[in-house]
Amino acid sequence: MIKSIVKTNFTSGELAYEMLGRGDLRAYDNGALFLRNVFISPTGGIKRRYGLRFVDDIGERARLISFAFNTEQTYLFVLIDRAIKIYREESLVATLTTPWLESDLQELRWTQSADTILIAHPDYPLKKITRTSHTVWNIEDWTFYSADGYTYQPFFKFAKPDVTLTLSALTGSGITVTSSANFFSSSYVGKRLRVGKGEIEITAYTNATTVTAKVTTATLFPAGEEPAGNTTADWKEEAFSSIRGYPVAVTFHQDRLVIGGSRDLPNRLWMSKSADMQNFDLGEGLDDEAIEFGLLSDQVNAIKAVFSGNHLEVFTSGAEWMVTGEPLTPTSIQLKRQTRVGSPSYCYVPPRNVDGATIFCSGGGTSIREFLYSDLEESYQSSDLAMISHHLMNQPIDQDYDDDTRLLFVVMIDGSLCTLTNYRSESVSAWSKHETDGNFISVAVVGSNVYVIVERDENYYLEVFDKDCFTDSTLQGSSLTAKSTWSGLDHIEGKEVAIIADDLIVASKEVSEGSVTLDVAAKKVAIGLPFTHKVVPLPPACASSNSRAAKAVRLVRGIFRVLDTPAIEIDTGRGLEPALPLSLGGTDNFSSVANKHTKDIILQGIGWSRNILDPLWKIESSAPAPFNLLSVITEMKESE
Repeated sequence: MIKSIVKTNFTSGELAYEMLGRGDLRAYDNGALFLRNVFISPTGGIKRRYGLRFVDDIGERARLISFAFNTEQTYLFVLIDRAIKIYREESLVATLTTPWLESDLQELRWTQSADTILIAHPDYPLKKITRTSHTVWNIEDWTFYSADGYTYQPFFKFAKPDVTLTLSALTGSGITVTSSANFFSSSYVGKRLRVGKGEIEITAYTNATTVTAKVTTATLFPAGEEPAGNTTADWKEEAFSSIRGYPVAVTFHQDRLVIGGSRDLPNRLWMSKSADMQNFDLGEGLDDEAIEFGLLSDQVNAIKAVFSGNHLEVFTSGAEWMVTGEPLTPTSIQLKRQTRVGSPSYCYVPPRNVDGATIFCSGGGTSIREFLYSDLEESYQSSDLAMISHHLMNQPIDQDYDDDTRLLFVVMIDGSLCTLTNYRSESVSAWSKHETDGNFISVAVVGSNVYVIVERDENYYLEVFDKDCFTDSTLQGSSLTAKSTWSGLDHIEGKEVAIIADDLIVASKEVSEGSVTLDVAAKKVAIGLPFTHKVVPLPPACASSNSRAAKAVRLVRGIFRVLDTPAIEIDTGRGLEPALPLSLGGTDNFSSVANKHTKDIILQGIGWSRNILDPLWKIESSAPAPFNLLSVITEMKESE
């Protein structure tokens, strides 16, 4: 008896091999064994991923950050060793000198407000980058508000609580400050201490217990409250400094600047005064004054990210927290641990908001999680978005989300790129994997464009996904008169390239001295590196789960419905064969990418397969042409 299996969508994506025994699940019906270099549409179909258009030769390893001044003025920051290249509409408009080394790039964290972006690293002062015009940018250290000798920055007592300071005087300069325990070093020169109600600045170092300082405020203690012998345990030092490290993570939430953790205070949160981002004065605890507290629990909670979502969300090395308060005030604030997943320590993978949920990477880099608030339970849940596709997760190092295509782009440490089609309201959660000639390094969505850094043969290039490109590292060119030789291809020197000339797929060529010569002159070309898309279905569910297992199976007929597809190659038992007119090579035999078909392709199967877990068909092609598969009907037989 012939059985028909109708596959109308791929909305479960590529599934792990462990799913081969779960033919009873809906995910099995809607999944595939391999989905390579294809995007999964929220409506269920799959299409060949967009090609990558070449933008610029970066020259060294880089990280990408998106900066949106407004909906019309967007920029791409390309961070490299000790510099930032700023691009607008794919043109380099400015370059800034920065302190961060190449080895620091994966630990950078950032947040933006209007024309200002803050970039944090625990080993460097917090940096502020501001925009004056398209080409005029400035970078400087973030400074805290100061007035009347006070600096309204966070202070903390790193010394033991009983360590005291004895001052030779309570006003003036050149005073001697003596600690009751070894504490000081020469690095303290220029640093400030909060003593009592005032501040002093250290001006000279003598030894581990003695320094010289000046009082910068009018007084240290109110009249009549001076400590006996000018000795006090009421003192603190700067929370952020070259001695103690700098902020780990930053964000803006409810009109406050939020700082999450530092190198030496990894589990502490600071919130600025309301509407006064540079002022962290705790004051008297009034509603608009600054807030400070630590995350204390039964496990390590080194803060890895702070994110402004439905609430202030805090991602730590061991758990996820919710900070609530409407509005946040020193008296209304509440801190509640939600889940115990943890975030990576090996690098920073920026959390992203997708339809009200926060997408973040798990601590071990083995899953991508959805941090979503449930009104019913009044708490957050962290569901695993890659549970049935966990084999694709290999320590994510970067991610960003494209609202237009509803695709989450995740870069893995092995150089692969995975995309998640996420549409919660339609129960769509589908992963696919993308590969190129080289390694993906970083990704950023700027407006409607998805940019990547790609490493090819130890060179680093900025490229962008382009729906009109069908190859990678693509260079497009045009000429008023037809010509045969096309140059400017130094970035793919020595590579075998696929070529589309005047909308015709022509024979591939090898780039030599930065150019290729066509057999026939053309006015318009697109030249780039070929990549292969691959679609392999799961074995039929009846073969994987039937208690009366078949001894052999065979494909009787396959019906493949395609949309706007000029070329497709399908293996139904005889090996890969063109199923639509496609001819490559030679000077007289071309195929047009404009000759698109929307139709059902009906192919007969051949032969029996003794391994019932073998796929019944396969689609695979490197042809630089569109490919869009909507559904597949499989007619098969089983033998007992």
